[in-house]
Amino acid sequence: MQSDASTSPRRRSTSCYSDSGDSSCSEPFSECGSDDLSFTPAAAAGIHRLLLSCAAEASEDAISSLMAELESPAPSLDSLRRAAMELRLLAKHNPDNRVRIAKAGGVRPLVKLLSHADPLLQEHGVTALLNLSICDENKATIVEAGAIRPLVQALKSAASPAARENAACALLRLSQLDGAAAAAIGRAGAIPLLVSLLETGGPRGKKDAATALYALCSGARENRQRAVEAGAVRSLLDLMADPESGMVDKAAYVLHSLVGSGEGRAAAVEEGGIPVLVEMVEVGSSRQKEIATLSLLQICEDNVVYRTMVAREGAIPPLVALSQSPSARPKLKTKTNPFPIRQAESLIEMLRQPRSPSLRARPAAVVAAE
Repeated sequence: MQSDASTSPRRRSTSCYSDSGDSSCSEPFSECGSDDLSFTPAAAAGIHRLLLSCAAEASEDAISSLMAELESPAPSLDSLRRAAMELRLLAKHNPDNRVRIAKAGGVRPLVKLLSHADPLLQEHGVTALLNLSICDENKATIVEAGAIRPLVQALKSAASPAARENAACALLRLSQLDGAAAAAIGRAGAIPLLVSLLETGGPRGKKDAATALYALCSGARENRQRAVEAGAVRSLLDLMADPESGMVDKAAYVLHSLVGSGEGRAAAVEEGGIPVLVEMVEVGSSRQKEIATLSLLQICEDNVVYRTMVAREGAIPPLVALSQSPSARPKLKTKTNPFPIRQAESLIEMLRQPRSPSLRARPAAVVAAE
């Protein structure tokens, strides 16, 4: 494999990639972060009874009373905060409460809180909707209540980092409703904001952004182009090339969803993705080898120029080793389309096909689809 830093600027001298996920899993995304409301010891002692009551089932009268507080014509800020926090906790701790709150009409008052000027109240509203969206039955109700655009706005400008991260999680859950919801979230402007969170967020924010991007780009083809245009490919490759990021697996899966489009393949090549993917096939975990090979297979399919670039990067030896790996062969018995053997062998065969001398002479920067 080539080691010239000038030709492989993203290659890292590292013996192994690692990630926080279980490499035996089929894909690296667990549910995104959920409500992690916490209190100082003094505050926690003061609301201990409230927390206990919220863990139990709430009566319809109790929920109606909280909703009436939110919709009061002249409520105090403290009463609004308390009502919103109680609804947040009721939805957090008890699955039946999530259904009761939605059926009682609690979604629309919570959506209104997303545009409130008070940061804490906005956070309670965002997170209450996140907790409600855990219930599949509520997702359509939340979308129909007009929550998508306010959640995107919260993702963009909420004062609280927790509110921004929870807005990303709520959008992720809503995107799972159907392709129309995923497309609507993309049209509302969520993709560039998630890419920004992927670049600048904290550890949880990056993971939530990657999970949301994966769901949105898998759920609606048009979102892939939006992600590419927002610069997601460069950010993903940077994370994939940095094992210490703890984001290698997640970033690799999001990239794989993007290289399913011509724009994504071109961006991956232009941004130096081939060296990163080849190195992942060589030294990555089993899961990373799998997803990297699948991405390279998509990049090379129907494009001789890209095949030349992948072969010159030294991909064939690690692919041969992968196809002959004893740890890969048991999967032949359990999968109708076994990986990694079949995909690795397909890519090897593709890379070994004759390539035109004129194509070899073309610059490596050529990225136009053949």
